[in-house]
Amino acid sequence: MKTKNTFQSPVLALLAKQPALAVMALLAVFPLIFPFHSLAINILLFGLFAAGYNLTFGYTGKLSFGHAAFFGGGAYGCGILISQYAIAWPLALCFGVVLAGLLALLMGLLAMRTRGIYFAMVTLALAQCVYFLFFQVNSLTGGDNGLRGVNVNTVNFGSLKLDLLNPLVKYYFMLAFVAIAIWLINRILNSAFGSILEALRENEHRARACGINVEGTRLLSLVISGMVCGLAGALNAINLSTVSIDSLSYQTSGQVMMMTLLGGMGTFFGPFLGAGIFLGIEHVVTGITERWQLIVGVIFIILVLFFPKGIWGTALARYKK
Repeated sequence: MKTKNTFQSPVLALLAKQPALAVMALLAVFPLIFPFHSLAINILLFGLFAAGYNLTFGYTGKLSFGHAAFFGGGAYGCGILISQYAIAWPLALCFGVVLAGLLALLMGLLAMRTRGIYFAMVTLALAQCVYFLFFQVNSLTGGDNGLRGVNVNTVNFGSLKLDLLNPLVKYYFMLAFVAIAIWLINRILNSAFGSILEALRENEHRARACGINVEGTRLLSLVISGMVCGLAGALNAINLSTVSIDSLSYQTSGQVMMMTLLGGMGTFFGPFLGAGIFLGIEHVVTGITERWQLIVGVIFIILVLFFPKGIWGTALARYKK
């Protein structure tokens, strides 16, 4: 008779049965046990970016190379209003999310009827169009130099004043928005709409035969995914006080795909774990060699070979046996 590890089982059980609550709890204690607070913020925000990407890749089965457009669009939308027009950060943040959603809607209308690798190539091409559009508008975006002056040093909630120059304070400020996004994603996935998304991933033809509007459902999921990625981008602009044109590049889309695969596509906790592993490896390797991308690529291949469902996906599969 097989016995389960008594230490790991409660943790795995909680993450499997109450993923949103467990993820928020882990993220809440993460900076208290992780000494590098700036890196912790990056893991938090890129974990949210990967969670948004996972809605398209993991839950609907659509491989996209265009999500950098949503992440960068949210960053620039928020950053431009703050740096160029001195708009209050809450309005700028909302604008960044809405802009990312509109970009997702436009890209989805053009790409959603394509399938397989064609969808991936069309999203890549459209994302590159967005990249060059923002690159050319130098007066707003700063072009190759990026957007500067996205300064949000303090946040006031009545008598409460938060100093965002303190990395730990900034982390928990960002976590508040990430927690809301996690809760919304969890509600969506546990709804009838979430079941439809998984049905499309498993068997599109059967879902279509049951009367499901396949293109419309996937378009809506892409818009939601884009808005989540846009929120991550907008928060990242506030975090860094600048927006780089690289946030719109195809490399950013490739990185978020790698994070999702590493953690486990189609799982709730996987994107955050994948972001942590990817950024952690990058942080360590860049301090050793300038050829860090080669080393990270080799490590990624090894991990994918030994964990074909991603690290967290493989752990859940073994736990359920």
